[in-house]
Amino acid sequence: MLKPMSKIHIPTPLRQYVGKQSTVEVKAATVGEALSALLVQHPELRRHLYTEEGKLRAFVNLYVNDEDIRYLQKEATEVKEGDNISIVPSIAGGAESSPFS
Repeated sequence: MLKPMSKIHIPTPLRQYVGKQSTVEVKAATVGEALSALLVQHPELRRHLYTEEGKLRAFVNLYVNDEDIRYLQKEATEVKEGDNISIVPSIAGGAESSPFS
């Protein structure tokens, strides 16, 4: 079975790691597969999205068509043809350095 094509929307601070693209298209059946496909294309993103233990970083929020995956099936959330996956960094005030730098 062919995997559906989804677009991953890249936040501005991470675009330098994906050739300045605002979106990257991937073929995947789940959010986790989509992220894996993204990291195959752009391995330098891994340290910005995942901890050393391979867990998604706490400040990285993922949405499928405006739905927070934490309230769905997390990284096992299924994606369909044309779905939009958004990487949204948490914004916190008062920090002197960005986790994306």
